[in-house]
Amino acid sequence: MEDFAETRRNLVKGGLLGGLALASVVGSARQAAAQASSDSLLRTILDRGHLIVGTGSTNAPWHFEDEKGELTGMDIAMAKILAKGLFDDASKIEFVRQDAAQRVPNINTGKVDVVIQFMTISPARAQLVAYSRPYYVEGVALLTRPDSDKKTFDDLLKAGSSARISILQNVDAEETVKKVLPEATVMQLDSQPNVVLALDSKRVDAAAVDLSNVWWLAKRHPDKYFDAGKSWNAMLYGAAVRQGDPDWLHFVNTTFGVAIHGHQNEIYDAALRDYFGLTPPARKPGLPTF
Repeated sequence: MEDFAETRRNLVKGGLLGGLALASVVGSARQAAAQASSDSLLRTILDRGHLIVGTGSTNAPWHFEDEKGELTGMDIAMAKILAKGLFDDASKIEFVRQDAAQRVPNINTGKVDVVIQFMTISPARAQLVAYSRPYYVEGVALLTRPDSDKKTFDDLLKAGSSARISILQNVDAEETVKKVLPEATVMQLDSQPNVVLALDSKRVDAAAVDLSNVWWLAKRHPDKYFDAGKSWNAMLYGAAVRQGDPDWLHFVNTTFGVAIHGHQNEIYDAALRDYFGLTPPARKPGLPTF
């Protein structure tokens, strides 16, 4: 018993000392970063004392204004994760509100440190900017009504040509729907609001929109909207930074990785619940699953 008690005391003591050592390491992280490459944006941001993020303000659930006129959304949460990692303060951010067409130019001219604006990763864009690891996988999904006899994907599939689907007009619209509902009747409309309005007015049985929009609308208005349970055409969303700065890109990737798969996940998990109505993933110690 004495040996056991002594062992326990040593473990507790070691744990306390380990905690103090960890605090010391964290406390000196900023000083260590000051010794990093002088031409890295990481050092510039730390010296400046705040992060500059390019994003939008009109696309829920990604970036939009709340009732106080403050930016919120999933993209804003990812920006706060970076600020928290940099300064242990998620509020140390200057947001630059920009049109989608300004995303690449504002990165390459140095107007912003990072763009977090539901930016789809593609080989063509990767020739212009450096992308972070993906923080979300977007796709096309089917929004239906909870009072419909065709509210699930199986219902729509069984309905054949009598299933009516609205989608934003584009060259691939018909083909996109036919990938999963080969017999459906496709209605192409000129704007995303009109795509959903067609569902509201019962002109169609389902609206083919982004998966994130399906989750957002079904969470906010469960009496009006239902997730049919089908998504396809996966597209990766990532943050964009200027090319040629591996230190800054590595920091962004590391911080996102810890938030998504590791222990500093409070902001990420709250965003999943608030904007998508999702249960955050369980992080199980052991072998990595990513």
